[in-house]
Formats: sequence, C-alpha cells, structure tokens
Amino acid sequence: MLTDPILDRFRDLLTRQGGDGHAWEFLAGRPDGEVVERLRSADVLVASRMTVPMAEAAPGLRLVHVTGAGVDRVPLDALAPGVTVCNTFHHGTSIAEHVVMAALMLSRRVRRADALLREGRWESVAVDPAVALGDTLAGRTVGVVGLGEIGAAVVRAATALGMRARAIRRDPGAPLPEGVRVDRMDGDDGLPELLSGSDVVVLTVPLTPATTGLIGAAELARMRPDALLVNVARGPIVDEDALYDALAGRRIGGAALDVWWSHPKDGGGARGYTRPFHELDNVLMTPHHSGHTRATFTGRAREIAANIERLAAGEPLANVVRAGA
Repeated sequence: MLTDPILDRFRDLLTRQGGDGHAWEFLAGRPDGEVVERLRSADVLVASRMTVPMAEAAPGLRLVHVTGAGVDRVPLDALAPGVTVCNTFHHGTSIAEHVVMAALMLSRRVRRADALLREGRWESVAVDPAVALGDTLAGRTVGVVGLGEIGAAVVRAATALGMRARAIRRDPGAPLPEGVRVDRMDGDDGLPELLSGSDVVVLTVPLTPATTGLIGAAELARMRPDALLVNVARGPIVDEDALYDALAGRRIGGAALDVWWSHPKDGGGARGYTRPFHELDNVLMTPHHSGHTRATFTGRAREIAANIERLAAGEPLANVVRAGA
C-alpha cells in the first residue's frame, strides 16, 4: 500500500511497470480513516507518515518503508513487534545544492535585489555608495552539524567552492565519507566552538529528543553577527522564538529555512511557523523542498522496490531502522 503523494508519481518504478507480481493499492490523498480500513490486509506500507490508529489496525503488516530518511512521523512504539521499519535516502546531492544556493542568495542579498528590481528600483553599488557589497563563499568556513548523507554532500559541495569545512558528529573518530575534507571534526560537545567559528552553520541532524531545541538563544548568541544559519533538518531542532528574535534583532546575518515547526499534511493550511518570519528580509523561506528533485525520488522508488523484492524473497533488507522481532 502506498500513501505518499510524491512517490505516487513513480508508480512504474515501484511496480516495475506492473510486472513485479505484487498487488498494489495506491491511496495517496485518501482520508486517514480509509487508510486505516485498507491497512487491515496489507503486508507493506510505503509512506512518509503513519498514525497510531494505522499502526494498530494492521495485524499482518510486515514492513513500513518510510519514503525519506526521517522516521519521526512514524509511531514506532505503536507498531507490532514483528514489523520492520526501513528508510531511504538519495537526497544528499539535491539538498547540498540547495544549501549552497541558499547561502549564496543570502550572501549576495538576491531576494532583496529581485524584489526591488520588480518594483522598478535598481539597487546596486554602481549607483548607490550606501549599498553593501556581497560576500563570496570561497575562503569562508561552513560548520556542518551532523555528517550523514546530507552533511557529507554539503561538505563536498562547499569545499569544491573553496570553503573551509568543520563538522560535529556523534563519533568524531569514525572514518570520513569518501571525498569529504574537513579542517576539524568534533563530537557533540564541539557545538559551541563550531557555532562561534563558522560563517555558515548547516543543520542536518535527525529530529530526536536529544536534538529537539538543540539551537536556542544561547547557541544563537555564539554565532557571528554576519553568520548564516541553514536548516534542512527539522524545524524543532531550532527554538522558533529564539531564532526569530536573533534575526529580527540582526544578531545573526540571516537564515535559510527549508523546514518548519509544523507540517501541513497536504501543502495547505498553516504556514508552519507562528512568528512573522515572512516579514524579515534576512530570511530565505522554502516549503521543505530542498530534496525534491527527480533524481531523489527516482533513487528512492528503485530502492524501495528492491527492498520489497528482498522481503518477498526472505532476504535481508537494506536501511533497517527498526528490525521486526
């Protein structure tokens, strides 16, 4: 059963153009109550989110395959012991490109220049000596919080542009991913120094009880006055009030926010935030789409299809987050 509306676009890859021999039900966009009823006979759920009633209504469920990396929207404790949970990735390069784009747009004040030019105002150092010059990324330092697939891809992209890189991760002594060069690697206790020593801070860690509120007023106060914060992880990793106050008070240079504190199920309704970030000109706002490229979802569809084949054949699954008992 598939409920993810994005993966629904890739039915041919998931089903091998209908030739995989499995009986698929496509319920993207259907009400939760209908999904609950149909789950009673499902073996596999492919989804970006799952509710407790869904978990409790699926006695024969063998696999929940999350369609992204984060499993924070799946009630793991409510699942029966025999249910395996897997995730998938393939979004590192896409998100890293977004991070670089966002940092450049903030550094060059692209959003402001675009808005003014649309109004007929030509704001440039060539015509106004009061206009500030933009900054390059080359020669500056990027600090990456978390060095999984996304963090590693961010370091590769940033250093290719001439940036210096530093990072923190749970096990600082583990081998570096291929192609990753950092000037400094620390454990979790290195966060204060990373914040004070970076021009661009990029958050890529998963949302857990330990990372919720990881960046609050004290952490933001450690950042340089012209430093940028880029969050492509999860909104609650940053304290909303503290971030708004730091941006509105110009205590940091700017922020690129691709993730928010709430997540409208169908792309409508609540904005995802409660403070008026949209009124600030030092914020770049995107609707959690940094990884939304064709390459990302093509890779995910193929990997999920392969995992379902492994399940049917009794073979070990890839990317197991929670093993079924």
